[in-house]
Amino acid sequence: MDGIMNKIRNLDAYPKINEDFYSRTLSGGVITVVSSVVMFLLFFSELRLYLHAATETKLVVDTSRGETLRINFDVTFPALACSIVSVDAMDISGEQHLDVKHDIIKKRLDAHGNVIEARPDGIGAPKIEKPLQRHGGRLEHNETYCGSCYGAEAADDDCCNSCEDVREAYRKKGWALSNPDLIDQCKREGFLQKIKDEEGEGCNIYGFLEVNKVAGNFHFAPGKSFQQSNVHVHDLLAFQKESFNLSHKINRLAFGDYFPGVVNPLDSVHWTQEQPSGMYQYFLKVVPTVYTDASGHTIQSNQFSVTEHFKGAEVGRLQSLPGVFFFYDLSPIKVTFTEQHVSFLHFLTNVCAIVGGVFTVSGILDSFIYHGQKAIKKKMEIGKFS
Repeated sequence: MDGIMNKIRNLDAYPKINEDFYSRTLSGGVITVVSSVVMFLLFFSELRLYLHAATETKLVVDTSRGETLRINFDVTFPALACSIVSVDAMDISGEQHLDVKHDIIKKRLDAHGNVIEARPDGIGAPKIEKPLQRHGGRLEHNETYCGSCYGAEAADDDCCNSCEDVREAYRKKGWALSNPDLIDQCKREGFLQKIKDEEGEGCNIYGFLEVNKVAGNFHFAPGKSFQQSNVHVHDLLAFQKESFNLSHKINRLAFGDYFPGVVNPLDSVHWTQEQPSGMYQYFLKVVPTVYTDASGHTIQSNQFSVTEHFKGAEVGRLQSLPGVFFFYDLSPIKVTFTEQHVSFLHFLTNVCAIVGGVFTVSGILDSFIYHGQKAIKKKMEIGKFS
């Protein structure tokens, strides 16, 4: 047993020296303090990297098909009333969403940007108790109301019971509604009076659009939109205005869900219109993005870059449609972000490397200083005796 212990003792790579042979120096003490501080700082730096996940970025070709694109927006128009502005979306596949109302909320704002409460029904033009029937007479007792569409009926039995129904029927026909006061439904509902009452108000529009994952555009513009000779136009005659102030602030614009580190370049962007009329255009390049956190949860989203351009109405040229347009195109490259934690063994290896490396380098430096001082002292003594 003693023989085995002696063999193990002979394998000791760290032979001990009697303390009587230790020689402690001032330079050694300074080096020890400095190396301990360096070792401490490097250890906490490595500990911070171990406790926080590192993000790995990769670029791959986007092979997804048949997906939809969710556009979240929050835009404020300080000088455009909610009754005037509408939202349209269309893409290169030919699909159109005109005057979108679902999943969109409009807030009326006063001149100071404060939210105005919804006004009660009945305010506007005097209400006509007996509305005009489609056949020309007034509504009598025990009759079912069926309002005229004023020539825009798609079928003989179609009814337009509100001003909005008449405007929608005209839109489907590609007609403009030039004078709403000549329409019985609009006159009863006080369509023009409501527009006049909202003069000077602003509007905050927020919500989301679900569109095909192909290139397209969505825009905010005054008037109800319709197709006329395969051209997208807006009915502006009903508002009886020559110009529209399209000054706006984009509070938020995002293509998809939020993920850590995302930067949306149009958030909090403000633009003030200086010309009487025109079209403000944003050209967006959308990059599909997949973010996977350390727990394995995946977020399918998008990033985008943007350039902008204002197209004013020039003399002698066809006036462009007033509005704020967002033209987007999709990149064929997808970016993937993956969070990864450093393994404990990797952390332990780095800590050992820090301790051993600092200890070795400080030992070499101490030995160099100690032997250097000793050699200089010896030369000085030889010179003194000679």
